Amino acid sequence: MIQRTVSFPSLRKLLLRAGCSKSASSKIGTYNCFASQSSPLPSHNPSYRDDEYADVDWDSLGFGLMPTDYMYITKCCEGQNFGQGQLSRYGNIELSPSAGVLNYGQGLFEGTKAYRKENGGLLLFRPEENAIRMKTGAQRMCMASPSIDHFVDALKQTVLANKRWVPPPGKGSLYLRPLLLGTGPVLGLAPAPEYTFLIFASPVRNYFKEGSAPLNLYVEENFDRASSRGTGNVKTISNYAPVLMAQIQAKKRGFSDVLYLDSDTKKNLEEVSSCNIFIAKGKCISTPATNGTILSGITRKSVIEIARDHGYQDGIYNRFWNHLSRAEQYHFRNSNGYY
Repeated sequence: MIQRTVSFPSLRKLLLRAGCSKSASSKIGTYNCFASQSSPLPSHNPSYRDDEYADVDWDSLGFGLMPTDYMYITKCCEGQNFGQGQLSRYGNIELSPSAGVLNYGQGLFEGTKAYRKENGGLLLFRPEENAIRMKTGAQRMCMASPSIDHFVDALKQTVLANKRWVPPPGKGSLYLRPLLLGTGPVLGLAPAPEYTFLIFASPVRNYFKEGSAPLNLYVEENFDRASSRGTGNVKTISNYAPVLMAQIQAKKRGFSDVLYLDSDTKKNLEEVSSCNIFIAKGKCISTPATNGTILSGITRKSVIEIARDHGYQDGIYNRFWNHLSRAEQYHFRNSNGYY
């Protein structure tokens, strides 16, 4: 549907080319070119496995759940702050049948990754941006949320506890899934009285089976991903199940994923089921504006900043779908995608 008209190097390569290095203040660094700050590592650690890598066929790694050793968990009551959590073995959690997240969808999630460098060091990619986005989402969903420092420190604990699951350089990454859940019991529609902040991890490679190859995207005109003045701009769990029907139908037709239009006019490109989108032509890239229905992606923000540093012109605006020529629409519907 959207042709990759410029060969954009991978984000990780661009970051490394830009001279980013590991922070010296801890075992896990962040990309210093974005002025990320590292918080002190906790003094208490579980008994980690001594072997350097888990028993995984890294060459066959895809994007699927592969449970690791440890997860991080902490709780707080409504109106209070999250205290220091703890690492526990990965496993099931117990929930009341009347938990707010089960009955009314009061929950948020984030997604970020840890990478292994050639020298064995570990990198987190802009974790403070995920923390900020979770706090913004928690405010919208009337939830307590961890502080930015707490969020980042919890990510570091989780990565170090699962270090043997971080793939070798170039073989993938350790995907980290922070969850913020309304776990307290409610019956009537109201904020939950208790919240749980949890992080689990899984080694992964490419999200799409095509890998780094172009994608085929289906432009969806019958289903909406988000509506104006709704929650499309926060990463609430309730935004994702509704896209499954359109996604399944598109995949049955041979497409990789779905590209959505705005719900009000059906004139503007918005985003794909689970990622933002860029349109690239020559030395110019453009992406739809985050106007309340589009999630403000951290990769999106990073691509814009890096592209500017590498001489690309960027435009952030609404792209009119029905103003494209028939030839251009055919090109979108039938060519490969870059997001």
